[in-house]
Amino acid sequence: MSALGRVEKAQLIVDAALERKAERPVALDMREVSSIADTFVLVTGRSSRQVRAVADGILERLRALGEKPLGVEGMDEGRWVLLDLGDVIVHVFEPEVREHYDLERLWSDAPPLDLQLGPEASLQESAR
Repeated sequence: MSALGRVEKAQLIVDAALERKAERPVALDMREVSSIADTFVLVTGRSSRQVRAVADGILERLRALGEKPLGVEGMDEGRWVLLDLGDVIVHVFEPEVREHYDLERLWSDAPPLDLQLGPEASLQESAR
């Protein structure tokens, strides 16, 4: 098991997601608003195939560091994949599913983490 801190782990997850061309990365500090996890990471893939690829990329990166998920849900359908990493919960959505559930609004009391987003994230945002 690696000794990644929660912000470091969230950054690693977002970086792995962006390598697979995920869009709209957001990490929320959940410590004061929920006992489910310390951090939520939300990203979007343009299709079910990309959603699965993004989730796979995140899992590959974490496994290389000795991190194993407690649970993975939604890989078969690929519309919303949830990765339970214990202290971090990752949500990888298709666009319409992310809009429908609107977790950013639901958890609006959770402050966003200040992550370093590379130029590829800016390019993806401007292409929307």
